[in-house]
Amino acid sequence: MDFTEAYDDTCSTVGLAARKGDVKILRKLLKKGCSIDVADNRGWMPIHEAAYHNSIECLRMLIHKDSSENYIKTRTFEGFCALHLAASQGHWKVVQVLLEAGADPNATTFEETTPLFLAVENGQIDALRLLLRHGANVNGSHSMCGWNALHQATFQENAEIIKLLLKKGANKECQDDFGITPLFVAAQYGKLESLSILISSGANVNCQASDKATPLFIAAQEGHTECVELLLSSGADPDLYCNEDNWQLPIHAAAQMGHTKVLDLLIPLTNRVCDTGPDKVSPVYSAVLGGQEECLEMLLQHGYSPEAQTHLVFEFSSPMCMAFQKEINSVNDDTLIFTLEFTNWRRLPPTVEKMISARASYSSWALQQHIAAVPCLAHLCRLEIRSSLKPQHLQSDSFICQLPLPRSLHNYLLYAEVLRMNGVPELAVIQDGEISEAT
Repeated sequence: MDFTEAYDDTCSTVGLAARKGDVKILRKLLKKGCSIDVADNRGWMPIHEAAYHNSIECLRMLIHKDSSENYIKTRTFEGFCALHLAASQGHWKVVQVLLEAGADPNATTFEETTPLFLAVENGQIDALRLLLRHGANVNGSHSMCGWNALHQATFQENAEIIKLLLKKGANKECQDDFGITPLFVAAQYGKLESLSILISSGANVNCQASDKATPLFIAAQEGHTECVELLLSSGADPDLYCNEDNWQLPIHAAAQMGHTKVLDLLIPLTNRVCDTGPDKVSPVYSAVLGGQEECLEMLLQHGYSPEAQTHLVFEFSSPMCMAFQKEINSVNDDTLIFTLEFTNWRRLPPTVEKMISARASYSSWALQQHIAAVPCLAHLCRLEIRSSLKPQHLQSDSFICQLPLPRSLHNYLLYAEVLRMNGVPELAVIQDGEISEAT
């Protein structure tokens, strides 16, 4: 059975008259003794039809016919009473009639929704004023998660309703079941006007949800630059750790999600201890994890280290190790090049060095050239040895062969692997102490 769509063939004649607001027909039906409590497929009775469709005179006739509290509080199959329906539609005169007849302003549906919440949700400020005047609880929650009217007004950025609720005593620090305050809602959804009103009313800009996240953290994560600016100018702490392990900050959120404008605001304000400090995690990790090239470049250019501390959670020895050991195929070439520009990748563990070399074999020309341009220790030794020899000695393969060095270094000193890589024919190489032509 569908409880949302009205089927006319299930509605009583009294219900149809109330729905249409036909006072004459309704009066005749009532005189004939027709029942006023026959429900349709949604559990709607004539009183619900009259309230929802703003049929004020029909509503009064029905209440006069049965003025008991039970009839006024009759619920649909979803737990809505007439007051819920009238409040949701903003029929303030109907709301007034029902309240004066004894309707409960704090009645809840089966999902714990109040008439006041429905009025806020639908922007019905006149109905809201009436409900507040008749004792509606301004801090009552909606649904099982604890979200209330001020949360909803903030989300919808209805400034007039927010101000009214605050004036009537709404708790600006109220939390839902996840520790989320209205100010947190404003920051999360980028509701700048709502955020401004709440801050002006004294809301705590450094409040933390159950998971320790702050409004500044969530605004940075979502990329709401203006909200970040307002929070920072209002005293939000960029160094307030936003997780149980005390390492994640707003700067990490901005770096991972690629919000460069937000990152630009946070870099000069964030304590640099997070970069290389013990028991911390550098935001460089976050930029690499998110594959955020511009954010990575910004952090490195501002002096953040690509060889930061070991990651507390993933146990990578450096951001570079994370890039290759975690998701080597998903990190783009540009991100890798930026990181290589600030570190000597030959100092990384051998397994990572092999990964980089393998990656270069199928990557862009720019990455191949960049990796080729970074000298390894063996090449530096080769250059040092050659620099100590005379020019005529360098021209003699036999002289190189006679040097008191391991045989494996003879071909290396002659750049045999470089010539072979470039397809140079008839390369003279040293095998078992004798010079021969390469095949």
